[in-house]
Order: sequence, then structure tokens, then C-alpha cells
Amino acid sequence: MIALTSSDFEAGAVIPVRHTCDGDDASPALAWSGLPAGTASLALEVDDPDAPGGTFTHWLAWGLDPSSGALPGGTPAPTEGRNGFGGTGYRGPCPPRGGPHRYVFRLYALDTPLALEAGADASAFRTALAGHVLDTGELTGTFGRG
Repeated sequence: MIALTSSDFEAGAVIPVRHTCDGDDASPALAWSGLPAGTASLALEVDDPDAPGGTFTHWLAWGLDPSSGALPGGTPAPTEGRNGFGGTGYRGPCPPRGGPHRYVFRLYALDTPLALEAGADASAFRTALAGHVLDTGELTGTFGRG
């Protein structure tokens, strides 16, 4: 399994405010290791499975270079899809008041570059992934707004 980590928060820990809608809404730094042989490209999906209306997409990104080993914080991905807010790129945690939500960062190792236009939605993203995922890695953080 791919190891996906962040220097901004540990697995299971609270995502710092600067990476949320209450802060700068900047993406956290991400790093990966343990990619399988044959990885041609990487794709990233960030969602909130605890959203009131069902799973909410915060970031769809692809075209990440496997050999880079990381995506610095606040850096856009080479190609980005439409998030649940209706824009493209990263939008951080912004749950309604109440208990904390989980935010799952899921990195996909792909056997080919993803054939998908910028601005694609989550459904098109998942369809394009089908049959091309060699392995995945996950990092989950939490955030709540009392």
C-alpha cells in the first residue's frame, strides 16, 4: 500500500485551520512513498464522507508526477477537477457547526496518465480511474466547527 503523509497533520489528527475555509483554504503538503512498479501517473481525491448530503468532494487532482514524491502545500496540481463547491482546485474543510468530520485524502497510482479534461466532476474522475488503479494510499484528518 502507498504511504501518504503530510507534514501539516498526522493521520487521524485535526487538520490545521490554515487548510480550511476558516483559514487560508490552502492545500496541505502531501508526500508519498511505496508506489508500485509500473506507476505512470498519480491522481488524488479528497472528500468528506460525513457531509450531511452524502460524500462531498473537496479536491480532484491528476497528472501528479510519481517521481516527485510530494506536492508542496498550497500548490495546485497539474490538472484539477470540479469540487463540491462548484469550482476547481482545492477547497478545504468547511463543515456545518457540530461534531468533527473526517477528510479522506486518497492517492491513486495509475498505470497510465488519466485521460480526463480539466474541470471534470467526481463521477467522470471515478469512471476514468476504472481499470487503471495499481494501488492506493489514504490519509485521513478531521475538522469540526463547534
